[in-house]
Amino acid sequence: MTASASARPAPAAPPGVLPFIRRYAVLIMLAVLFVVLSVSTSSFLTVTNLLNILNQNAPLAIIAVAGTLVVICGGFDLSTGAIFSVANVVAAWVAVNTGSPVLGLLCAPLVGAALGAVNGAAITRLRIHSFLATLASSLVYGGLAVLITGGFLISVEAPGFTALGRGGIGPVYYAIVILLLFALLAGFLLNYTTFGRYVLSVGGNAEAAELSGIRVDRVKLYTFLFSGLAAGVAAAIGVSRIGSGQPQAGDGLQLLAIAAVILGGTSIYGGVGAIWRSVCGVYLLALIDNGFDILNANPFFKDLTTGVVILAAVALSAASKRR
Repeated sequence: MTASASARPAPAAPPGVLPFIRRYAVLIMLAVLFVVLSVSTSSFLTVTNLLNILNQNAPLAIIAVAGTLVVICGGFDLSTGAIFSVANVVAAWVAVNTGSPVLGLLCAPLVGAALGAVNGAAITRLRIHSFLATLASSLVYGGLAVLITGGFLISVEAPGFTALGRGGIGPVYYAIVILLLFALLAGFLLNYTTFGRYVLSVGGNAEAAELSGIRVDRVKLYTFLFSGLAAGVAAAIGVSRIGSGQPQAGDGLQLLAIAAVILGGTSIYGGVGAIWRSVCGVYLLALIDNGFDILNANPFFKDLTTGVVILAAVALSAASKRR
């Protein structure tokens, strides 16, 4: 064999393989992990455990659903955890001081949407990159949550305040129903509306989208507003479930949400993504966490496994971008 022949690169993957893997890898991994856990322990495949997994991770999934639109549009939102915290404590504060649990819970999504709009305005008006803008706003919002509470919990004793987070329709928690409705709404917006086409266009090529007449800044603003709204909805569920407002309630949620979105095959470069895959990404992370807890495995390996899976998803996204 000649030197030139031995140095010949390996044949490239067929053009459709990488897009197919990126599109369905998270679903395949979710199914495989589900089967493995079902076989490994009898504690996993029970109605109670599965409903608890769906319920406990519903707030995170709601944030990831809206975060998918942000990433597809070419942005990042690192403030959702802090928005969650602010909306969380505002809901509790309003409920305590007005005696109306309904009013308190309604304030959470309104506060979330307002803070999301502030993010969008900073990004579009001040021309600050979304990564830096939301990193800065997360610090501001986190401080605001502490300022509102003085660093203490706000316990809510009003009857009915915990109904949203703990109640349900039969065995199905309200949080799961809200997640389903929210995901369907976001999927409809992305796939069947002009706004969704604009989001994909801006994420694919913002300059070309602007030249074609799309109001790029307005589209970006709306995605961040929607992301803030989602964090507020998630906060309403979270504060109702716990029954108290906590200034650190949302710590780390933003990173988990972004990780789930990337796991779902949404390109970090924008222009490509799907809502259902982000939801699968959330529950893939949830199954990893739940599985290690049930099996009493070393927590180090849980973090290692999660990190490797996320790294593989990012590498796949980069490989697809190069192609």
